[in-house]
Amino acid sequence: MVNAQARDLVSDTIGVGSYTAPEAARLLRMKPRNLRRWLGGYTYSNAGKPITMPPLWRSEHAGIEEGHLEIGFRDLIELRFVKAFLDAGVGLQAIRNCLAYACECARDERPFSTRKFRTDGRTIFLDSVEQNADKMPVSTLLDLKKKQFVFKDIVERTFKDLDIEGEAVVRWRPHHGKQSIVIDPRRSFGQPIATEFGVPTVVLADAVVAEGSVEEAARIFDVPPAVLRDAVDFENDLKRAA
Repeated sequence: MVNAQARDLVSDTIGVGSYTAPEAARLLRMKPRNLRRWLGGYTYSNAGKPITMPPLWRSEHAGIEEGHLEIGFRDLIELRFVKAFLDAGVGLQAIRNCLAYACECARDERPFSTRKFRTDGRTIFLDSVEQNADKMPVSTLLDLKKKQFVFKDIVERTFKDLDIEGEAVVRWRPHHGKQSIVIDPRRSFGQPIATEFGVPTVVLADAVVAEGSVEEAARIFDVPPAVLRDAVDFENDLKRAA
């Protein structure tokens, strides 16, 4: 018999998605250590004094188990934006400032994955810079203002493979935006699957290896060969990024 705690855990993850730090890092093509620092907080030393940095936000599954980092789909999308901003040279403190201001504007704890941020992301970024101008060195302030166009490009590019319903992102099409593969928290706990068939991409990719050909695996799963090829390409891309 399934105990009450296990039932609660399953109930909490339905429609929300559930990822361990390594699973999320794999999908985001980043190191699990960085992900844990962003959502778990960290401590560093400055002039011999310990400085504690809080998490960027609390994960959707923050209360499930003490000391264990489990994140939801919306967390995954927020982290994807954080990584994109960092890759573009926007500092983590600037991202923290933008995140805090965006929370107010979008009235959402995870503002980067909202319709509001899609339409007003550049304005939110610039306003957050202005709000914190007196706390920043002049060189940092100028650099951030120069990055406003980079920031706008990141927002537009990142939303291209995301689907919004209502006010928030509900699906991610992670294989170059193609419709064949989807990450949807309402299906398979948010694991990547073949959109029309519901089979996890890792299962399809492994089947191709086991059966020796795309055609044979397609016959067994009754899935078009083109979908099998996309699943294989997607899983191989993840492995190369690891």
